[in-house]
This record gives sequence, C-alpha cells and structure tokens, in this order.
Amino acid sequence: MLYRWRVRSALFVFLAIIVLARPSWSSIVVGLAVSAIGLFIRAWASGHIKKEKELAVTGPYQYTRNPLYLGNFLLGLSIAIGANSWWCVALFAAYFLAFYPPAIKEERERMKRLFPRQYEEYKKRVPLFFPSLTPFSTGHSLKFSRALYLKNREYRALIGSIVAYSLLVAKLLLF
Repeated sequence: MLYRWRVRSALFVFLAIIVLARPSWSSIVVGLAVSAIGLFIRAWASGHIKKEKELAVTGPYQYTRNPLYLGNFLLGLSIAIGANSWWCVALFAAYFLAFYPPAIKEERERMKRLFPRQYEEYKKRVPLFFPSLTPFSTGHSLKFSRALYLKNREYRALIGSIVAYSLLVAKLLLF
C-alpha cells in the first residue's frame, strides 16, 4: 500500500525541497555531477530489464539487485545537494527511508515468486542495494538495448532532472 504512494509523495517532497532550497553555483555543480551518475545507472539498468518477463542479471544487475533504486537514491541525493540545505537532505532521507525499503522488499518477494530458483542463486551472490566491486557472471551476455530503454520510458528521469535543476537555477538567479 505504501509503495503506491511513493511517486505521488515524491512530488510533495520535491516541492518542499525547492521551497527550502538555498542553492549556490557550487552546490548545483556538485549536485549535477551526482545526478549524472544516478542517471547513468538508471539508463544502464533500464536497457537490461525486461520487467517481469525474465530476471535481469546483466549490466548493472551484475553488481546490485536494485540498480534502478540506487539510481533513484543518487538522483534524490543530488537534488538535495543542489538545494544546499541540510533540511532538504533530511527531507530526502526521510522520504527515501519511508518508501524504498518497503519497495525493495516488495520487489524481492515478487522476484522470488516469478523466478524462484534463479533468484535464490542470484540473491546469494549479488548485494541488495550497495553494489559489489566484482560482477556476478551468469554466462548471459545481453548488451544494453536502446529499445528497452525507450520501452521502459527511462527518459522521464532525465526530463525530471532537467526540470529540478532548472528550478534550482531559477531560484538561485531570482531569489
């Protein structure tokens, strides 16, 4: 149930962060750098995931079972960094801790149901969230698919980041 409110709540958290933001050029530059890493991870992951059709074990899924959520974490953190306010960091941390552990748990249970044997082995070798330095190799060699990237509508994360940083820059220039 809480999982369904994750996206809707993000809008309110984002608006609160924009209101509380006290951006500087240096905070925006650092935030953009972190955002680029988060966007890269999300894009890479979305080009490897065939949602609920097969267990994703290639690309970033060789390092972490939840690269999309890791990318979201970095994107949210980057906006809090760009906002240059400890209140914004605290607000993002509260949001992330409230919504993402239950989302990760729900996802883990769904993968166990959909791919019981394959997921069990995968779970033993690949960390839940923070990536491993050594990849899990399954022998699969699926390359990044631009078609999957587009099908998964990952470009929306890029658009959202552009909007967020445009608002932070506008706040810096106008207030």
